[in-house]
Amino acid sequence: MSMAHTPLSVEVSLPAQDVALITVKGYLDVDTATEFEHHLANQLHHGRRHFLLDLSEVPFMDSSGLRIILHVYQEARELPGSVHIISPTPAVQRVLDLTGVSITVPVSQSAEEALVRILQAQE
Repeated sequence: MSMAHTPLSVEVSLPAQDVALITVKGYLDVDTATEFEHHLANQLHHGRRHFLLDLSEVPFMDSSGLRIILHVYQEARELPGSVHIISPTPAVQRVLDLTGVSITVPVSQSAEEALVRILQAQE
């Protein structure tokens, strides 16, 4: 019996040079992770180095989502660039904390806060 859930929606905007704000809505799991991964790969291909992953409307994320976040984190670090998780829901924050991902990948409460962190790191 499969769980019915909302299809994944991914929107990409460019708030600053080399920065992609990726807003994810819906369940980020084994059924939807490939779509999320394609959006990130496309942004890497187009030269983006910094990724703001807005997870404020993701009610559930499994290990597939974690794997993709860690993969883009590694890719971005090699550029050099960065990944910031924006405003995760409590359920997603719990997964990030339990797995230690929130120690590695910075978590910000807003895209603006993450942009400030990126600019400060470049100084």
